Amino acid sequence: MRVTGGALCGRTVECPAGIIRPAMDRMRESLFAILGDLTGKSFLDLFSGSGICALEASSRGADPVFLVEKDPLKIDTVLKNVSMAENRIECKFVSVELFLKRSKQSFDIIYMDPPFPYRFHASLVEMAGTLPVLKSGGSVLIHRPKEREMPDHIGEMRRYDERIYGRSIVDFYAKP
Repeated sequence: MRVTGGALCGRTVECPAGIIRPAMDRMRESLFAILGDLTGKSFLDLFSGSGICALEASSRGADPVFLVEKDPLKIDTVLKNVSMAENRIECKFVSVELFLKRSKQSFDIIYMDPPFPYRFHASLVEMAGTLPVLKSGGSVLIHRPKEREMPDHIGEMRRYDERIYGRSIVDFYAKP
């Protein structure tokens, strides 16, 4: 895997041990082009895996950047990968749900990439939208398999975009 844009463009990232389904380069490049300049925006990468999306956000100017990954097999690789970032990427090795409930930090953009067998996509978006972890006017992006449907509205959150990448879909939800 490689970083597709920004200050770290072209740098390679290691894949950690264990089960991983890294976001395709093409998909990441497209998502970050849609998001545009991230300078001055905060970014949270949930179900981080290798840390590639946190690195993409940092590479494009997001600060602060946090990532959350609970798999202990991925810790060493994640820490090695994020060490290439110019600005510190805060790493939390806990469950996503626990992080969302306890976070004192609020974010402009939350990117969620749960494992495809995960069944709580809508609940997770709703949790992010109702807790103070997402700033007003912020966005939640969730990567899911095409077979798992998502509603247009989840609580106060409204889907404003949907992008299809082969068997994957990324939904964009906005908090009013």
